Amino acid sequence: MDKQLPIRIAVIDDWQSVAEQAVDWSVLHSLGSVTFLHDYPAAPAQMAERLQSYDVICLMRERSRFDKDLLTRLPRLKLLLTSGMRNAAVDTEAAAQSGILVCGTESGKHAAAELTWALIMAVTRNLADEAGSLKTGGWQVSLGGGLYGKTLGILGLGKIGQRVAGYAQAFGMRVIGWSQNLTAEGAQQHGVSYVAKEELFRQSDVLSIHLVLSDRSRGIVDASSMAVMKPTAYLVNTSRGPLVNEAALIKALREHHIAGAALDVYDQEPLPRDHPFRRMDNVLATPHIGYVTQEDYRIFFTQMIEDILAWHEGRPIRTLS
Repeated sequence: MDKQLPIRIAVIDDWQSVAEQAVDWSVLHSLGSVTFLHDYPAAPAQMAERLQSYDVICLMRERSRFDKDLLTRLPRLKLLLTSGMRNAAVDTEAAAQSGILVCGTESGKHAAAELTWALIMAVTRNLADEAGSLKTGGWQVSLGGGLYGKTLGILGLGKIGQRVAGYAQAFGMRVIGWSQNLTAEGAQQHGVSYVAKEELFRQSDVLSIHLVLSDRSRGIVDASSMAVMKPTAYLVNTSRGPLVNEAALIKALREHHIAGAALDVYDQEPLPRDHPFRRMDNVLATPHIGYVTQEDYRIFFTQMIEDILAWHEGRPIRTLS
């Protein structure tokens, strides 16, 4: 592109209106303008109308979908930036065909695991109900359960799953694990006992999901998996919503086949206003905040600025396409 022309940069998916204050964007002012957009994702035609005047777009991983249809409607777009080094919502092949460079950023290594543990403690001790009772003038309303001596099942023993396993061990829990790629030797390296998939669901008092979403893993937590869980067990998902068969989970919760669920991710995000998860008394639901921390946002936006400057100088970094 003609570097003499001002560059128009859009920072989208800024649902909380925090991106502008998270880091210092002024270093980009010599290149052009930076605009912050707070809209939720929309249909491709509406997204194209919203974004057609920008040369550079910064987005949060897997909030807005940039498929071939949308990318072909953005003829001015030259650089697409995503938080993280992987974004299943971006068609990188279609981007490359359209001459659009895609770059990423590093990610924080602790936030998602920390939120997972917070949800585990909150759902097992009924913290939301107890805090709500206190704020409305009440007092104790339930009998929570402890974690010591219980079994935590981890579905996916990657970097986040490993950290969660460490937290559980510090709390005196037995930790078991399974995934399609996990071996007994690999699990043992992290103090985790390898079990078969069905046994993972059967033995767990808390089942925590930490898989990457792919065609192979989509719907891996299905009705048959939940059918063998203890009626006192909890399911926790801070990874991706479609890993779980949502209809089967709603049925299991409504019929009390499991005690409850703590969820940070959903099939559709933002979660529709009339969704059952918003009303079920055995669901603790948060709005996909696993990576939404001051520290992670500073990493994301600082490195997006670095990516833009490097691209403008003709030496792009952290490229994904």
